[in-house]
Amino acid sequence: MGLTQDDRTALHERYAVERDKRLRADGNEQYVEVSGVFSDYAQDPYIEAMPREALHDEVEFAFIGGGFAGLVTGAKLKEVGIADVRIVEKGGDFGGTWYWNRYPGAQCDTAAFIYLPLLEETGHMPSEKYTHAPEIAEHCRRIGTHFDLYDNAVFSTEVTDLEWDDDACRWIIRTNRGDEMRARHVGIGTGPLHRPKLPGIPGIESFAGHSFHTSRWDYDYTGGDSAGAPMTGLVNRRVGIIGTGATAVQCIPHLARDAGELLVFQRTPSSVDARNNHDVDPEWFATLEPGWQKRWMENFTILQTGGFADEDLVKDGWTDISQRIRDRLLAEPEPDLTPEGFVKAYHDSDDEKMEEIRRRVEEIVSDPNAADALKPWYRQLCKRPCFHDDYLSAFNEPSTTLVHTNGNGVERITERGVVVQGVEYELDCLIYASGFEVGTEFTRRWGFDVTGRDGETLSEHWAEGMMSLHGIHVHGFPNMYIVSPTQGANLISNVPHNLTESAETIAAVVAHATLLGTNEVEVRAADERAWVELLERGGRTFGGDPTCTPGYYNNEGHGIDDSARRGTLGYPDGPVAYFEHIGRWRTSGEFTGLEFR
Repeated sequence: MGLTQDDRTALHERYAVERDKRLRADGNEQYVEVSGVFSDYAQDPYIEAMPREALHDEVEFAFIGGGFAGLVTGAKLKEVGIADVRIVEKGGDFGGTWYWNRYPGAQCDTAAFIYLPLLEETGHMPSEKYTHAPEIAEHCRRIGTHFDLYDNAVFSTEVTDLEWDDDACRWIIRTNRGDEMRARHVGIGTGPLHRPKLPGIPGIESFAGHSFHTSRWDYDYTGGDSAGAPMTGLVNRRVGIIGTGATAVQCIPHLARDAGELLVFQRTPSSVDARNNHDVDPEWFATLEPGWQKRWMENFTILQTGGFADEDLVKDGWTDISQRIRDRLLAEPEPDLTPEGFVKAYHDSDDEKMEEIRRRVEEIVSDPNAADALKPWYRQLCKRPCFHDDYLSAFNEPSTTLVHTNGNGVERITERGVVVQGVEYELDCLIYASGFEVGTEFTRRWGFDVTGRDGETLSEHWAEGMMSLHGIHVHGFPNMYIVSPTQGANLISNVPHNLTESAETIAAVVAHATLLGTNEVEVRAADERAWVELLERGGRTFGGDPTCTPGYYNNEGHGIDDSARRGTLGYPDGPVAYFEHIGRWRTSGEFTGLEFR
């Protein structure tokens, strides 16, 4: 039976009440930067940095960041004949977020066929529909090997300064290893999911037990490994975990299995739908025809953004969300096919989907109190939707306790453990599943500023918000290319699709500049301004809805100002239209908006 209007009204009132419980005046400031006394939480526990001589050399193209953005850009540059490519990465190997995230149970939450880049080029078949972290990290290394990106790579190295030398038409890259490299072109793809953050809970520095962040998992303490082997070091330990977002949803089942006792401290429950993961059939995979991955990516993007296709190739929770909205809208009389009608269709289908998710909690979790606390009371896209087949059942383990804070979060941390509503929970180990810095200033996330033409810094150029052409080119910063979804497709459900399109665009621009023998490539100020104005008129943004429950999508419930909103803008007509636009732009040979000098 469907929801009545009275049901919907009551539901939305409940959403507002639950949201208000979680509002905090400090917003993003509630989190602590991993520096100073907390710097150990950011150290690399996997590979020790080996001593080496400082580099004072020159390359054709240097890319900062060795995750998917750097790997795909490096690969595309190699494909167009730019051989002299260097990737500078602070981790000890390629992988980016998949280098750091080795917690048990880590896996992609978008289907591997569209999430893992360059599958056809490297000849790799994913073993599962949603592959786990070890396989994803291995694929990153496969890309590095296949495209000879290891030959000139620099690992365990953090960029501290990036400066344009106008006389030499070169970028100077300084690092924490004493390097002063030079590059004709430079790319930046540091991504939002590499710099961990900690909750600013009073007393966090006082805990005397063992603690670590999920992105720096301490297997020396827990035992086990990233492939999921039993964590024998936790058998007689009382373990606490703070955070119940996407990371926690994946690692809590393993902790519930292995810990002597597990206490999960929850402020806001995640929306957790079924994952339905399965192995990939090699015989079926062999039937895929050349060009299949691009077709799958395009099919997913069309369906996930509400378009039409003869077949849903991916068939996952993301396409289900969008198709529900589309089907409901099409069921309405033609006069209701309006923007307002779309909003109503979205709200109505979301209400029903979230009711299904809450019923799923009731069906799986045996303790009624725990089940009630695990129900999410917000729209599905207010937070990152989660999909998992074992998370909810983990709370049926006798050793697992959900400590629900009723939206208030942990009160304080003591030398012995964690305090919630006046009750102290003693712990041997405390794990922070508190995520990464997303809404902070880019200089803090990147770890450096950029100095362009005439000494202007990027932070000065972006003082009133991000300015770019296609999210890639920035006026006053010649031969510099940024790789991210922002001010482009803004397709958050499958970020690698954005990165692939940006990489192909950058490769086309650099190849054209090389063919012409030009020293500089730069977007004209007027064209940069026109692009941002187009995006602002369209008003298509990612997140920022202050009516949603607080989280990194909406600046912890405070919404965002006009300056910050520029950093969330996407192409007005959506990702499909943007990918078509940028494809035409880079293949036309005109590169409208750029100057080649």
